[in-house]
Amino acid sequence: MTYETRRSLHGLAELVLAGPQYRASGTIRLRVTGGGFATVAAPDLRVTADALLVGGERRVALAGRTLGEIAADAGVEPGAPADLYPDGSGATAGDWVVLDRAEEILAAFVAGDAALRALSAEATPVLWPEHFDLGISLDEVNYGVSAGDSAIGEPYAYVGPWRARAGDFWNMSFGAAHPVRELPDLGAFFEEGRRRSAEG
Repeated sequence: MTYETRRSLHGLAELVLAGPQYRASGTIRLRVTGGGFATVAAPDLRVTADALLVGGERRVALAGRTLGEIAADAGVEPGAPADLYPDGSGATAGDWVVLDRAEEILAAFVAGDAALRALSAEATPVLWPEHFDLGISLDEVNYGVSAGDSAIGEPYAYVGPWRARAGDFWNMSFGAAHPVRELPDLGAFFEEGRRRSAEG
């Protein structure tokens, strides 16, 4: 998995799904589904594990095309949600989509979605387009899975208390984080984070 792959998936989530959804339905929330990710409101669009963008009867190939071409074929105007957050993917409509080992990111999101739903039956995991991470918040603690960023350049799971905690579990400035490939049981990591957070 490469930086270009992560940026491509992030760009798809932000410019082709979340932006059009925000302009049509007023929400940027996305969801993990069937090995990929999708909108939660109109327009109904999803990125699949077999490198397609599906919307209604349209099935649009992703690899080797620009974000703008993909959006046009899906019948939406590309563009990130406007004036909602300062950061984002940095992707533009002219960027080419690269999907080298994209399955690693998608599999991490699927595993994270299952672990987060097991952690709390009440909280619905949200795939946020700003940082391209899947998360929930419980008792002033964030739990989730990121596709990777400048801190950890691969998919990782995290626990982020809103108030700093002390102890050897907390290995990052925002809490605790480890690459998904190093965590055979994501649920156990989240449960430990919940227990450690409660200890104060």
